[in-house]
Amino acid sequence: QVQLVESGGGLVQAGGSLRLSCAASGFTFSNYVMSWYRQAPGKERELVARITSTGGNTNYADSVKGRFTISRDNGKNTVYLQMNSLKPEDTAVYSCNAWRPRGLNIPYDYWGQGTQVTVSS
Repeated sequence: QVQLVESGGGLVQAGGSLRLSCAASGFTFSNYVMSWYRQAPGKERELVARITSTGGNTNYADSVKGRFTISRDNGKNTVYLQMNSLKPEDTAVYSCNAWRPRGLNIPYDYWGQGTQVTVSS
């Protein structure tokens, strides 16, 4: 059974930091591209950060570059999102995603349940 379980969210003051974790099970984690997405109330879900299966490449939304860092530990089947210098506009539900292509078929695409991050001003 595939599971992605996020943790580490909470309430923090502007300028503070949080570290999100996403623990994966039920699939071969090291074969998957891992991403963090977020969705704020009334807004569409947006990609925050992505890391390749080996961790060799990352990319970030412009709004978080220089403040957030995505990393992964394939030995622990976990992906992380270190969030520094948090702003009220970072308030959202953060979800992790696992993705792998599957030839001509629909890609493997798994989601966690999300964790709430609230940044107070």
